Amino acid sequence: MIETRQLYKEFRRDGFVIPALSNINLTIREGEFVALMGPSGSGKSTLLYLIAAMDRPTSGEILVEGQRLNDLDEVEIARWRNETVGFVFQTFNLIPVLTALENVELPLKLTHLRKKERLAHAETALRLVGLGDRLHHLPRQLSGGQEQRVAIARAIVTDPKVILADEPTGNLDAASAQEVLTLLARLNQEYGKTIVMVTHDPHAAHFASHIRYLEKGELLEEGQTPEDWAGMWKAPAR
Repeated sequence: MIETRQLYKEFRRDGFVIPALSNINLTIREGEFVALMGPSGSGKSTLLYLIAAMDRPTSGEILVEGQRLNDLDEVEIARWRNETVGFVFQTFNLIPVLTALENVELPLKLTHLRKKERLAHAETALRLVGLGDRLHHLPRQLSGGQEQRVAIARAIVTDPKVILADEPTGNLDAASAQEVLTLLARLNQEYGKTIVMVTHDPHAAHFASHIRYLEKGELLEEGQTPEDWAGMWKAPAR
């Protein structure tokens, strides 16, 4: 489903080159739920944004369902993203003057569906995340956990094959976080969605079927932990 080849990303600030990712080779198969973990600055969110085509790599390739993202122009990228990827942000990113139903309908405005059809799809998505009784509530009338579930409904309303989530429980209390993680696991297990989630929380990561670690812009081998990686760089005993 997702493959990166020799992926490298750098940022330039004030004349300095800041490497964010180096030589990332990652394969995620259809239907997997992968958690990306690592300390702040390790490059995990940068990798997620590259997979979502919200940013471009400095070099290397990204393929999603065999489509090489490097080959797409900005218009094609926007269409591809709307059809293929649902993105869940840490900060919800709901429009405060729109109801839950209207927020979820937004991605469908880029399709050829009529208004009645768009609202029907949006209502179905909200019912799927357990908010069928909150259709006409504004974001300020919802709890944090409910806002994030609206954001997840918005991410899945176009029926994307891939869901990307950037610290989806970072702003939630423990009970709300548990609800959101359970929902993501259900979308993966019952609906076959491929999910890539960035998290710093080991409890959240254990909802995934695979955990991959990044350290200083490098992707550790599958099954390798930061402790293993650190051990490789210890000075030899004298």
